[in-house]
Amino acid sequence: MEFFTISLLNGISYGLLLFMLSSGLTLIFSMMGVLNFAHASFYMLGAYFAYTTMKYVGYWPALIVAPLLAFLAGAAFERYFLRRVHKFGHVPELLITFGLSFVLLELVQLTWGRLPVDYKVPAALSGPLFTLYGTQFPMYRGFMMLVALLMLFSVWLLLAKTRIGLIIQSALTHPEMSEALGHNVPRVFMLVFGGGAALAGLAGVIGGNAYVTEPGMAAAVGPIIFVVVVVGGMGSLAGAFAASLLIGILQTFAVAMDQSVLTALRHLNVSVSPSTFGYPLMELKISQVAPILPYVLLVLMLIFRPKGLMGTREG
Repeated sequence: MEFFTISLLNGISYGLLLFMLSSGLTLIFSMMGVLNFAHASFYMLGAYFAYTTMKYVGYWPALIVAPLLAFLAGAAFERYFLRRVHKFGHVPELLITFGLSFVLLELVQLTWGRLPVDYKVPAALSGPLFTLYGTQFPMYRGFMMLVALLMLFSVWLLLAKTRIGLIIQSALTHPEMSEALGHNVPRVFMLVFGGGAALAGLAGVIGGNAYVTEPGMAAAVGPIIFVVVVVGGMGSLAGAFAASLLIGILQTFAVAMDQSVLTALRHLNVSVSPSTFGYPLMELKISQVAPILPYVLLVLMLIFRPKGLMGTREG
């Protein structure tokens, strides 16, 4: 029971961090139809911006300053670069965002170096939140969960209950009519792209000190973000939330399990012999195959439900 409860809490906290990362990408795709390959790079920028801001004015201002700087960087990129290739279709958009990820990586290495930086959890959030079965649950993980839920509620409130959300949705579905009513559609797209970058930057502020802030952090989480978006359903914010929790819990439980695949199947009363899939494969520990489980889930989802958990279209 202790293993299950602690692993579940850790899985939920990791899943909510994944949602913070994937929500901005989902927002950009659903509103603009742009699959931003540089999205994880804004996560990295948010962590480094927060690290620098924290050195001078503390952690709490960094929660506002770092996402704001990520917003400005994302909005500037959309305004001066992405907008110029938007008319040529999806492939040029993918290529320019893919190139942006390499540019941002080099800029980070030139500015902050190639080694991890000392971005720490603030002292006010460094203690245990509670003790369960003799195991302390960190206060900072609880803070991560709270920020992710507040962000989910705020994005939903903005899009579903405000005039700004109506303008954004109308600019997507009926751009000519929106322009006729006096709304600046290109500016709306710029703000949406900047908003998605800001959400990734906020995830960087929260996740950069919980894990590690170094130049490879974007490459480490980038593939997982796309797995979440596809499994949840392209463009579905609710789907991204469900898929984030599913993948976070699945991977956390798998990492903590020290049994072999063969032993686990036998515990589930599945009768297989080591020769079924090859002896070396069946003798691997579940913790060893944990990193590939999200991608296995992705393949299965594409085979049996291409539109994802809550998606509305097949491709």
